[in-house]
Amino acid sequence: MASDGSEEFKLVSPSISNEGRLPRHHTDEGQGAKKNISPPLEWYNLPEGTKSLALVVEDIDAPDPDGPIVPWTHWVVVNIPPAVKKLSEGFSGKEEEMGGEYAGIKEGNNDLKVPGWHGPRLPSHGHRIQFKLYALDDELHLGNKVTKEKMLDAIQGHVLGEAVLMAKY
Repeated sequence: MASDGSEEFKLVSPSISNEGRLPRHHTDEGQGAKKNISPPLEWYNLPEGTKSLALVVEDIDAPDPDGPIVPWTHWVVVNIPPAVKKLSEGFSGKEEEMGGEYAGIKEGNNDLKVPGWHGPRLPSHGHRIQFKLYALDDELHLGNKVTKEKMLDAIQGHVLGEAVLMAKY
């Protein structure tokens, strides 16, 4: 990496600054059609040898009513080709209609047990929503039901780099 950080594998969003607020229309607390819209994401400087990317978005401050803090999964996306450089706002659920290189992308189940993006609806605000993008040396073969747990198990030994974007809600 260059001393100015320019070679760093980075994950950014045009609508969310790092450590900035998650806009309301990306949450379950938005209004009508302006609700639960997956946020736009872009990445730069993929590690050499990257064959696919995987994304996990979690509320890392989610309380378990019966115990400790247990991250709540909002979105899992796997097999993003390295030629794809971004996911547009509202991408969730549209990978097949977008076609081309997007058609092979697979969205996994969130913690509501349904595939795709589902933004936060929180009893209290101030939670950190972590977007973590993994650069992998292989594609993932996880079957029809993709979960965060299956993905995290499958990427062991295949991670070339990680990029994180943190939002607050």
